[in-house]
Amino acid sequence: MRKYQICTKTIMDTSDPRIIFNDAGESDYYTNFTNNILPEWNHGIGKEKELYRVAEKIKKSSSNKDFDCIIGISGGLDSSYAVYVAKEIMGLNPLLYHVDAGWNSHQATSNIEKLINGLNLELYTDVINWEEMKDLQRAFFYSQIPDLDFPQDTAFFSSLYKFAKKNKIKYILTGANYSTECCREPEEWGAYPGIDKILINDIYKKFGNNKLKTFPIIDILIYKIFYKYFFGMKVFHPLNYVSYIKKDVEKLLNEKFGWESFQHKHHESRFTRFYEDFWLPKKFGFHKRRAHFSSLILTGQMSREEALNRISKPELDELTLKNEFEFVAQKMGFEVSELWNIFKGENKTYKNFKSKRGLIGIGIQMTKFLGLEKRLFR
Repeated sequence: MRKYQICTKTIMDTSDPRIIFNDAGESDYYTNFTNNILPEWNHGIGKEKELYRVAEKIKKSSSNKDFDCIIGISGGLDSSYAVYVAKEIMGLNPLLYHVDAGWNSHQATSNIEKLINGLNLELYTDVINWEEMKDLQRAFFYSQIPDLDFPQDTAFFSSLYKFAKKNKIKYILTGANYSTECCREPEEWGAYPGIDKILINDIYKKFGNNKLKTFPIIDILIYKIFYKYFFGMKVFHPLNYVSYIKKDVEKLLNEKFGWESFQHKHHESRFTRFYEDFWLPKKFGFHKRRAHFSSLILTGQMSREEALNRISKPELDELTLKNEFEFVAQKMGFEVSELWNIFKGENKTYKNFKSKRGLIGIGIQMTKFLGLEKRLFR
């Protein structure tokens, strides 16, 4: 068994089984950031002309349409700031798109409403059929793999892409960024790299109840190849072209719109909060906060000491976690004892099921070779 080691510059450690350290104890997350991401990104400084050039290109491509682009919004910080940048800095008229998968927190819903009213934008909400959503999520619980948020992510992205294609919206703007996400979680932590229809179907065939009639599933090869090269759909990340300091942006959105910050990343979804703060660390020993905090360390927004202190204890207290466990069990149609039995079951990975991970891996290597993906992707 590998000896435990933690990066001397971030808090990424050997819970990522493929992490690499140099002689100074620096992990490849740190060296990849300093060598490959930072020189080109430069914290968004000096990117203004490029941002405005893209904005004009988007406007020209949509001159006869109701909206310039579409932005998926969750009520969380990244997507909310992307909306602000699109409207107030780029001068665009985006359509805001929200997918309600049944797990919105009240705070997330309130934040979305405040942005709509404050920026005078329109919102389209796709409400996923709850029985289908629940059935697919239950199947993933039974599968015992760490990728428990796969059904939600699939719904979010697939619904957005389907809507954009149907309504011939060429540009998708996203809150994905380097400032808070330069350190990507390894796939062993439940970060499977893309929507894999083969994997979903195999898990659902084994554990589902044949209810998926309307649930949106757009395979990664469809949106990465056909949508991009055959339909001309383009994805743009505006937050990489502006200064993005998390605490400053939280203050900005609060002062302008009454937007309220969350205790931690992804807490806008009650399911994701439960999954990342309880299920994943307690059942599998994986803490996505390590990657979240390491991103902030690398971008100068958090000290390593503060990150070590935060990661040393749960983000939520034990009573809150207990209540969330019971809430999720009830909403998912499990007896609390049944969900505990699943929790105690034998851990598995996507490798126990059919998938196209090998093909996806080839695609990832191609994007890295072409310089389209600079984060570590494994």
